[in-house]
Amino acid sequence: MISKLTGMVVQPNKAVVGANAFAHSSGIHQDGVLKSRTTYEIMNPADVGVEESALLLTARSGRNGVQNRLKHLGVVLAAPQLETLFSKFKTLADKKKYVFDDDLLSLVEEEGRDKAVEAFHLDYMSTTSGTGIVPTATVRLKKEDEVFQEASCGDGPVDAAYRAMDKITGLNPNLKDYALHSVSSGTDAQGEVVVKVEDKGFVVSGKGTSTDIVEASAKAYLNALNKIISSRVGGKNGGVIPLGGGGWLVLKPDESGNYE
Repeated sequence: MISKLTGMVVQPNKAVVGANAFAHSSGIHQDGVLKSRTTYEIMNPADVGVEESALLLTARSGRNGVQNRLKHLGVVLAAPQLETLFSKFKTLADKKKYVFDDDLLSLVEEEGRDKAVEAFHLDYMSTTSGTGIVPTATVRLKKEDEVFQEASCGDGPVDAAYRAMDKITGLNPNLKDYALHSVSSGTDAQGEVVVKVEDKGFVVSGKGTSTDIVEASAKAYLNALNKIISSRVGGKNGGVIPLGGGGWLVLKPDESGNYE
């Protein structure tokens, strides 16, 4: 109240009443506070009007801090899943100052997105673009133990990346829709791209997220391409056929290799 009346802003690191007085970003501090609040807090935050201590997820945060935030958001992961997600969290945290709840949920969604139909995985991508420069993209995709690499030009870095992936996969679907929006706030926020592509009458959607919107665009398009590949039945693992309304029909071969 005094700050509002006087117009003097309270600095974040001000003791007791500063915004960061009960905020913890260090993994050691977060772990200590989770085990016992009094480890690093000599007073109850509620006594000065703060609802609860804040655990800020940064590059210095540990597994316990991430796991606690996930539980707060209603997400419980098994140990192997948590380890994989924590690895992705560290990669993201190195790119931006704070990882917000929406960022964390986006990582969870990405981790569980279409694992069964991932034929190709984005291994490497480099793009060049600018005024007076022909947009070019070099893309490397992995399929099991095989590595494929192609380069292509386009109207922009995204178009060039899509053309390169078309060369690798042998597909040339029609891009029906492309949408980009921010997952969280700030100039370092993750961008989420959703695309819709059509291939021989089938319309599938793909989604990708990254702090780099070109990379997010590539992930989204590759996600859609993987769905198209899976819709073409073949191989010992069967296939997936897209149905109306967003559903998928999973086909599995019998012992003789025949599909029913």
